[in-house]
Amino acid sequence: MDLKKLFLEENVGGFDLILRTLLGVLGITALAMNLIKSSPLKWIVALIAFTGLFTSIIRHCTPYVILGINTAKKK
Repeated sequence: MDLKKLFLEENVGGFDLILRTLLGVLGITALAMNLIKSSPLKWIVALIAFTGLFTSIIRHCTPYVILGINTAKKK
């Protein structure tokens, strides 16, 4: 498998991109407002929020490459 395709090719777009961004923003907002009291749950929410925002910014999801999913518009 080509490493450039595995780590750099855009494969996130459309509804998927909006959902990832929304989940990331909601997670960070919940953490900032201290809505989550349990420490282990805070780490889980932080991981989900970071992953959602990071993958929406770079528009790439490595598990999508492995599964053969591509929601980005074709060029």
